[in-house]
Amino acid sequence: MFKDYPDIVSIEEVAQMLKIGSGSVYKLLRQGKIKHEKAGSKYIIPKNAVVHFLTQCYTDDDNKR
Repeated sequence: MFKDYPDIVSIEEVAQMLKIGSGSVYKLLRQGKIKHEKAGSKYIIPKNAVVHFLTQCYTDDDNKR
């Protein structure tokens, strides 16, 4: 999944991956829904954290049915 993206992705790349705006990405990061680290003003977001977020979304939806 997302093989064309680097192992560490930017805010803009996460927005492209999830097909959402960058503001929504920042909100997900603030809410702790996508694991990340912050170095100064830069966000370090592992690609696998985005994949994990998506997996959790679908798993949570399946459990609600």
